[in-house]
Amino acid sequence: MQYAIADHHSDIMVNRLHDFTVTWAQRIVKRHCLETRVKNIELISADVGTTTRVRLAVDHDGPESLPRRWFVKIPSLAWRARLITALPRLLHVETRFYRDIAHAVPLARPALLAAQSRFGKGATLVLSDIAESGALPGRAGEALTLPQAAAVVEQLARFHAAFWGIHHDRNYRWLGGPIRRLEDTLGTLMAVPLMQLGLEKAAGAVPARLHRAALHYARHRRRIMQFLNGGTQTLIHRDCHPGNFFWSDSQPGFLDWQLVRIGEGVADIAYFLATALEPELRQAHERPLLDLYRQTLAAHKAAETAPDLLWQRYRAHLSYPFEAMVATLAIGGMMEENANLEMIRRAACAISDLDGFEALAEA
Repeated sequence: MQYAIADHHSDIMVNRLHDFTVTWAQRIVKRHCLETRVKNIELISADVGTTTRVRLAVDHDGPESLPRRWFVKIPSLAWRARLITALPRLLHVETRFYRDIAHAVPLARPALLAAQSRFGKGATLVLSDIAESGALPGRAGEALTLPQAAAVVEQLARFHAAFWGIHHDRNYRWLGGPIRRLEDTLGTLMAVPLMQLGLEKAAGAVPARLHRAALHYARHRRRIMQFLNGGTQTLIHRDCHPGNFFWSDSQPGFLDWQLVRIGEGVADIAYFLATALEPELRQAHERPLLDLYRQTLAAHKAAETAPDLLWQRYRAHLSYPFEAMVATLAIGGMMEENANLEMIRRAACAISDLDGFEALAEA
């Protein structure tokens, strides 16, 4: 069997569901195996959120190593989500991540089949479907167990350690370039109205005592983000809620890299523990889980962080998952609402328990 060098110039861009054709699939297969012929393609499902996520069954006569179940991300077919994600080019970022960085990331993730982005035209990302290997997808809003939480924390520590001090490497500077600066600017401009609307829609999920502090955070978001980005820099996922994992033999894999960036590693830990654990479990185990994170970092040659400092930074970083979940609710159509409300409830409880907004007093 002859394998082709990827033809990065063949057009695989898709913007509508009826663009998924045998001819389109053949272009992708040709990148991996010249002699393989696509016989049929079937659309299994299409889920519209921040992107449109499509699952396909592709019948071909190629080797077993070439997947027959594909997972494709294209720009959202929902106009509101598309508008929110278009300017910061979130799908373009994920496409570039899979194309240029993913091979160096020591985490389980879907295999890349094809990726293409074009300024002003959108992006298309084609991955193997985790269902083909028997992995189970996570669900937004589900509560993880303590063994699952420990597995995620350990994997995040290995990931962060692998990219410790990354801001010195010019190959990754694009992650903090104009696209991220535009995203941060838009986030700051929209912070107050989104926080106001999100708090109103969240109703009882956020205690009234948090409203004033949440709006203060939104008004001072630019300065607070500078403070939160002040720690040791590494590569971070920045969207570690339970819907962005998959599970294989009790080990987590990581999905949805649209928000990947250079930042402080404990930000991922705060986001994860605030959204994925029921408050009682988090309250009982967050310090041991932070110790596990710190010890695993050290075991993988990352610079050691003092426990007290790590705890303080963890508390401060709880502000972002709270904002992210409230803003998601305010925008609407980006996540199933009950799952969104559940993660708002958990994040609100975490930031209230640990006086997370007060931990930003230094900002």
